[in-house]
Amino acid sequence: MALNDVSVLLVEDDPVFRKIVASFLDSRGALVIEADDGEKGLARFRQQSFDIVLADLSMPNLGGLDMLREMYRLDPSLPSIVISGNNVMADVVEALRIGASDFLVKPVSDLYTIEQSIKQSLVGKTEQVKEFAELDELSRMELDEHLRLLEQSTEAARHLQHQLFPASSVVYPQAQIDYSLYRRDNISAYFIDSTMADSEHLLLYMAHFHPENNSAAFAGVMLRSFVNQKLKAMRNGLGTMVLEPFNMLCYLNERVVKSGLDITVDIIYIVVELKHYRAAIAQAGHGLRCYLRNEKGLSPLALPDALQLGVLDWGKPSTQFRTLLPGEKLCISTSEPEHKSMLLQDRFDGLAFEPDLASGGYVQVSF
Repeated sequence: MALNDVSVLLVEDDPVFRKIVASFLDSRGALVIEADDGEKGLARFRQQSFDIVLADLSMPNLGGLDMLREMYRLDPSLPSIVISGNNVMADVVEALRIGASDFLVKPVSDLYTIEQSIKQSLVGKTEQVKEFAELDELSRMELDEHLRLLEQSTEAARHLQHQLFPASSVVYPQAQIDYSLYRRDNISAYFIDSTMADSEHLLLYMAHFHPENNSAAFAGVMLRSFVNQKLKAMRNGLGTMVLEPFNMLCYLNERVVKSGLDITVDIIYIVVELKHYRAAIAQAGHGLRCYLRNEKGLSPLALPDALQLGVLDWGKPSTQFRTLLPGEKLCISTSEPEHKSMLLQDRFDGLAFEPDLASGGYVQVSF
């Protein structure tokens, strides 16, 4: 059978849906163990090994996201698939970031979709390098399902975007991210993201999507998903591209071109090695600028304009390496003078609706 002897841990608090999925997987030859909340799922996981975990994200006692974090701490190579409703997309994105292979959206009308997702996720057990080459393409189901929703509903796009953005300040063990992004309309065409790639490297990027419409919300999900794939590859010992801004922008351009979305992207992508405070910076497009900030103010870094991401006959990003001095901060900002003035005033509002301000904003990393 298609899933013969594949051991599956199914963690789902809805008893009807859980039994339907368990019965289907059993009929396809899988060996299914069930749990009805995150605590029981984690207990089962500690008792025996599984080929794959299927987990709902919204559960009592211990949510699916916290359960998966602990599972990945115990087994970083674990394949997993998360199941969610449209109202928890921020958790879905975080699950993909910490290692989930795929996600499914309730209601799952075709159970064979689950089987196909399991097959794709399990490639990594025997052919990890091939798996990550395939995962670079991303699931069309993952992309298309939400694109249709967001194109049809400005409210859905706005809701998703608000879930994606962090608070105005994000504190890491050796660094702090502060930002303001101002929008005049329901949707911001700008996006920022940051994460600790590992214990020694901080990753930060800011993007501006064109055209400025509902697709910008989805483009943020897509861009973060592309970066997450390379994060997962690094954490599984399959290369360090995510720490290489030049190569990452080349990769991201290829993915944006092949995504099927008719968008272009201005982006600045920064990786800081925190032991020696050495920054690697790459830029595509021309609408954003990178600055060093110290007690004298903002000093622009010499990064020549380059073609935006999403261009078929793309060239190369502009790059720079810089060792930061004590007290120096790195900033990315739009070119609006009022934004730079507000940055120097340390005005950090997160994502904010300001109809009287120019769209855009800035992000700062301090150490």
